[in-house]
Amino acid sequence: MNCDSIAPYYAAMEFAVFGRTLERCRFHFLPELAGARRALVLGDGDGRFLGRLLAACPQLRADYFDCSAGMLAQARRVAGSERVTYYCSDVLSATLPASDYDLVVSHFFLDCFNPETLATVVERVSGAAPRARWLISEFRVPEGRWLARPARALITLMYKFFSVTTGLTARALVDHRPFLKRAGFQLSLAAIHARGLMASELWVPEPVK
Repeated sequence: MNCDSIAPYYAAMEFAVFGRTLERCRFHFLPELAGARRALVLGDGDGRFLGRLLAACPQLRADYFDCSAGMLAQARRVAGSERVTYYCSDVLSATLPASDYDLVVSHFFLDCFNPETLATVVERVSGAAPRARWLISEFRVPEGRWLARPARALITLMYKFFSVTTGLTARALVDHRPFLKRAGFQLSLAAIHARGLMASELWVPEPVK
């Protein structure tokens, strides 16, 4: 998935469709991250969350991965480069830096993969950051027939749009939670947004037995 073609318009498109809801989802657990010092940030788009994260955690340094040069340029403008190392690379093939990460961030990123590639992504990230907290924002299908039907229609439309504009190969939303659990993480905090269409989650490593 390469967002170069839509990078200059991404924020405007997001606000047109969802208003500030995606931002609220990304920022929801930001107060819980105080004290983080080393972050692996995956596909944060135009860097709005990254900028807020750096402001909230003055000691933090981040490695930021995105395969879109256009999105990386947007993120640099928003968050700067003083405490961030930017990598224009696909996390599926990139060599993740050897670092003592205490935080992983992936907002609306895991939904870009089919089950096989998602398993690889989670395995690679958990291998690079086995003791880190993992902050996730994702779309989800709400419970209840009347909410689930329009949600599925909207999610299907989004996949079709990003397939055409970015080359996204995933075709359906995959539940990321079983993959996180198998990798040794447990859900610590969760919040639902937009009547169940989105969720903010903070995962933590399972205690060592």
